[in-house]
Amino acid sequence: MVKRIIFTGGGSAGHVTPNLALIDRLKDQWEITYIGSKKGIEKDLVQAHGITYHAISSGKLRRYFDLKNFKDPFKVMAGVMQAYWMIRKIKPDVIFSKGGFVSVPVVIGGWLNRIPVYIHESDITPGLANKIAVKFATKMFVTFEEASAHFPAGKVIYSGAPIRDALFRGNKEKGLQFLGFRPDKPVLLIMGGSLGARKINEEVRASLPALLSSYQIVHLCGKGNIAPELEGKEGYGQYEYIDKELPDVMAAASLILSRAGSNAIFEFLALKKPMILIPLPLRASRGDQILNAASFKKKGFCEVLDNDSLTADELQKTIADVYRNRYDYIDRMAQARNATQGIGTILKTLTHEA
Repeated sequence: MVKRIIFTGGGSAGHVTPNLALIDRLKDQWEITYIGSKKGIEKDLVQAHGITYHAISSGKLRRYFDLKNFKDPFKVMAGVMQAYWMIRKIKPDVIFSKGGFVSVPVVIGGWLNRIPVYIHESDITPGLANKIAVKFATKMFVTFEEASAHFPAGKVIYSGAPIRDALFRGNKEKGLQFLGFRPDKPVLLIMGGSLGARKINEEVRASLPALLSSYQIVHLCGKGNIAPELEGKEGYGQYEYIDKELPDVMAAASLILSRAGSNAIFEFLALKKPMILIPLPLRASRGDQILNAASFKKKGFCEVLDNDSLTADELQKTIADVYRNRYDYIDRMAQARNATQGIGTILKTLTHEA
């Protein structure tokens, strides 16, 4: 008998990528359906994997005053009813949610249909969607052990992060060839997130003369952030985004400078890449990246820089220090196996439930 599973989660790539990592493992044995929003990033990402996709009404969940707060609850209620009838028709064995505002109606719809619902939280502190959804969930997987304190003890399973298999198939030589880089000079990979990061972009480009004397730089600067005057500069490659070649590029990287989104930093950890993290400041987030970075710093996996006080000199010095001590970081990351084996833990639980 074919097992059926519904995935949900959306609003950002961070709410979709872990789902895709699990889907890649399940798609040959399970019947998979994805429920997401009508216009969210998840729609294109999921359909590109050939997975059946259903869209529902969804309202954004906000912690601040906005006139839309008066009408969005009605969108959520409509989404719950749509999800309820979809789930009743599909009859899944289990539902897996990665969070984001679209997931709440699906989780509630699953609970109303008495379907086991499992949720995954990437950060140390939960987002508002998962704070609501956990009340209707069977179990909650967490990436950080510290996150357990924020959920009912009987519901928490420490799984670590579900890392996509494709990352481990990256080829250093192919990465260098794609970038047009030499094999005898270290590669610094700079990632600012899917939309880029203005502060990081500015300080990196201000530091280019000094950095290029020691490193080759691949700079993922985000959509619309390419600097035309730097195109063709030797040892410097700038891209809005890299998709299928990213595992090869990451394999070629000697160290990484990045924001501190949970999914990204656990991928760096799994690949044992020394890292410098610049978390989003509080004014631009709920502070989750600050906590993520602090946890990794405490464990000795990275160095952390403050976004608002960042200078080119500080950036250059920290990069040099991390590269010089790179083997110490690699040794500490090699001891963190459980944190990057989330796929196995999650799949074992889902399979047992179904």
